[in-house]
Amino acid sequence: MELLPQFQKFLLERKLAPEKNISFLAYWVSRFLAFSQKHDYKATEYVESAVLEFLDVLRSDKRILDWQPLQAEDAIKLYYFHYLGKEGAKLFAGISLNDISGILKETKRLIRLKHYSYSTERTYLQWIERFFNYALQTRKMEKISDIAAEDFKNFISHLALKQKVSSSTQNQAFNAILFLFRNVLGKEIGDLSNTVRAKRGQKLPVVFSVDEVKSLFAHMLGRSLLIAELLYGSGLRLMELARLRVKDIDFDANTIFVRSGKGDKDRSTVLPAAVKEKLREHLKEIKALHEHDLTKGYGEVFFPDALSRKYPNMGKEWAWQYVFPSAKLSVDPRSGKVGRHHISDTAIQDSIKNALSKAGIPKHASVHTLRHSFATHLLQSGVNIREVQSLLGHKHVETTMVYTHVLRNMSNAPQSPLDTLYKEQKS
Repeated sequence: MELLPQFQKFLLERKLAPEKNISFLAYWVSRFLAFSQKHDYKATEYVESAVLEFLDVLRSDKRILDWQPLQAEDAIKLYYFHYLGKEGAKLFAGISLNDISGILKETKRLIRLKHYSYSTERTYLQWIERFFNYALQTRKMEKISDIAAEDFKNFISHLALKQKVSSSTQNQAFNAILFLFRNVLGKEIGDLSNTVRAKRGQKLPVVFSVDEVKSLFAHMLGRSLLIAELLYGSGLRLMELARLRVKDIDFDANTIFVRSGKGDKDRSTVLPAAVKEKLREHLKEIKALHEHDLTKGYGEVFFPDALSRKYPNMGKEWAWQYVFPSAKLSVDPRSGKVGRHHISDTAIQDSIKNALSKAGIPKHASVHTLRHSFATHLLQSGVNIREVQSLLGHKHVETTMVYTHVLRNMSNAPQSPLDTLYKEQKS
C-alpha cells in the first residue's frame, strides 16, 4: 500500500524533491504521524516539540543511519509547511519585510533539498532580495504576508520596461521568484499573460570554421589546450567540463559521461581519441596532487548533503575527484570544509579569450562557441541530427536544428550577383 499518495503526488507535481526520494519522504511523515498519535500530539498542526522529540528517538535508534533524521526533518517540514499549507505564507505572517533572513534561510534549505547547484542558490537568493526591496519601495508594505502575485508580475514587467534587462536575465529572475512563491510562500501566481516579457529575436549561433579552431588551438598550451580540445571535441558546456569527475571518463569505450547536466539530466558524449593519451598523463598529475592533499588532511571533494551523510568517506576516493581541480585549496561555502574545488568558469573563459586575441579571430566568440562548432562540424560531416541532439543533450530536436540554418549559410549560399557580373565581364 502506497504511503500518503496525495502527499507524494504533491511533491512530484511541484518538483519539491528528487523523484527517487519521494517515497522515503512519505515514509518518514507516516512514521511521525503515528508517533504523534501515540503521544497525543495534534497531528494536524506543526508542533516543534513533537518534531524534536521524534528526531531524538530516531537518533537514539542504532539501526538509523546518521543522515536519516535529517531526511526525516526535511520530510516533516515539506508536509506541514507546503503540503498542508499550515505554515507556508503563514510561517512568515508576522515578519517584517525589513527582516527577510528567515525567508532566505528557508529558500536555501529547499534549494539544497532539490540538489540545485551553489551558483543557482546564490542567483536565486540575490533575485529574491531584489524582489523584496522592489515590493517594499513600490507598495509600502510592512509584512511578508502582504506580498501578492501582482507584485511578482509587476516586478517582472519592471525588469523589462525600466531596467531593460535581456530576456535571459528576466527568465533568471522569473524562475527565482516563481520558486519563492510556489515552494517557500506556498502561493499560486495565477495568469501571467499580462506580464511584459523581454523579447529575444532569433539569433544564429557564432561558429568557428575548422581553420579557426586550428588557429585557436595553436595559441594554447598545456591544461588550457586540453580543456579547449575537450570542449570542442565532446561538445561540453563550460560547467559540464568543470564538474567532470575521474569516474566519468571511460577510456575503453571512448565515452564521457555528463552527470546532472542542464535540466538535471545525465547523458554520454564522445571522448576524442586525439586527447586520450594527453588526458591520461594529465590524470596522473592530478592523482599525485590528490595523494599529496590526502597526506595534508585534505583531498575531499564536494557532495550534495544527502550523499555526503550517507557515504562520509566517498569524497576522498580517487574516482570522485575532479578531472580539472582548482590550483588552490579553498573552503566549501556549504560544508565549511577545506578542499580542492573544480576549476573556476572564469579561468576557462580567460584562457579562451586570451587565445582568441592572440589568434586574431574577429568574431564575438566565447567558450560556448566551441560547443556550437562541435555541433555544426558534425552535421557538416554527415552525422544524423538525432545523434547530434543526443550528444548535445538537447530535449527537443528543434533546438539542434538551429545549426542546420548555420550550415545553410556556410555551405549553400547563393552566388552573389556581383560575382556573376564580374565573371561575365572576364569571359
